[in-house]
Amino acid sequence: MLDLKKIRENPEQILQKLKTRNSDYDLNSLLEFDNQQRDIQSVRTELQARSNEIGKLIGQKIRDGANPTGEEIANLKQEGNEVKAKLADLEPQERELKAHIEAKLLELPNLPSDTTPLGASEEENVEVKRWGDEFKNRVSGDKALSHDVIGEKLGIINSERAVKVAQSRFVSLIGMGAALERALINFMLDRQIEAGYLEVMPPVLINTDSLQGTGQLPKFAEESFKCEGENLWLTPTAEVPVTNFYRQEILEADVLPIHHCAYTPCFRREAGSYGRDVKGLIRLHQFNKVELIKIVRPETSEEEHQKMVKDAEAILQALELPYRVVELCTGDLGFSANKCYDLEVWLPSANTYREISSCSNCGDFQARRADIRFKEKGVKGTEYVHTLNGSGLAVGRTMAAVLENYQQDDGSVMVPEVLRPYLGKDVLRVD
Repeated sequence: MLDLKKIRENPEQILQKLKTRNSDYDLNSLLEFDNQQRDIQSVRTELQARSNEIGKLIGQKIRDGANPTGEEIANLKQEGNEVKAKLADLEPQERELKAHIEAKLLELPNLPSDTTPLGASEEENVEVKRWGDEFKNRVSGDKALSHDVIGEKLGIINSERAVKVAQSRFVSLIGMGAALERALINFMLDRQIEAGYLEVMPPVLINTDSLQGTGQLPKFAEESFKCEGENLWLTPTAEVPVTNFYRQEILEADVLPIHHCAYTPCFRREAGSYGRDVKGLIRLHQFNKVELIKIVRPETSEEEHQKMVKDAEAILQALELPYRVVELCTGDLGFSANKCYDLEVWLPSANTYREISSCSNCGDFQARRADIRFKEKGVKGTEYVHTLNGSGLAVGRTMAAVLENYQQDDGSVMVPEVLRPYLGKDVLRVD
């Protein structure tokens, strides 16, 4: 959530920042509601002061000998009742205006960082790094099979039965497919725990306040799965429940930074994406992911962001999967992010890179929505934390990359060396 005070004081500057996101935003109605609310607050303050003054005046006059049932005291009491009635009339008006203001603020995305590249779409994202080009030689591009074909030939991926029990955009992993997915999850968690993250296993059913706190609601309601008749949703990412562990809390400064990693299944409708990646593991309604979450001091968030990207990269490097790092431009930023790096892994069958991790710095945007603050010992007042999140990694997409980059001419798939202790196999082949 953006700071209303900053919007009030610098509306043109804020609007210009919002426009770099390649969308139209209107601050006029928000500022009008804010002005009305502040006018009512001013009147309410004056009325409350007069009400307090009348109460004291009545007491003083009675102490000075005025007749408690006399005309003078009766007039003061009548005025006091009239003031209280006016105050009562203002309460629902102010409550309604505050609700309008909050609704408007919840619709506004985060402001891009000053260091985020300007651009209108993903076409203007900036590549900042490539790694592992030498590993592209494992597979000849004209012979590369897609991961879904490889998985079906090996009997480890089955879409037909998943569609039977659910619908399209679901898959079932069979035998060594399920084992490979589990191996990847355990490997990712072990590496991130070694890197200093504390593992948590959060609920995957989450309430509306949690989704609103991290910015998924109200904007992405159509892309989320809601439980009918319940204030519960299926989590789209572990970022939501883990960040909201600290919702409406004031943390002691010495507990920061907080670093968490979490494995969860994730659920998204992928609204508007039909026609892309219909087959395979790239774009599913249900997928597994290991997420990295950081809650930090504002002055360290940029450094923590760079470190998070490296922690996600470390998984791809250990698996020896070619990838690149792309810095998102202002027009391609996620709703809650002020700066974001995508990691894109090489898929030989498509002869291109595909997103496998998105590492975002949200600044104090989520902290304001979820009311997460910290307090220094001996210092008056509190300050909002900064929150960061990133995939470490999307497990299904990692499996897809492993199957494609390690495929062999005989139809088998070599197992990356770091996964062999987890899987107990050096190669996957049809039994």
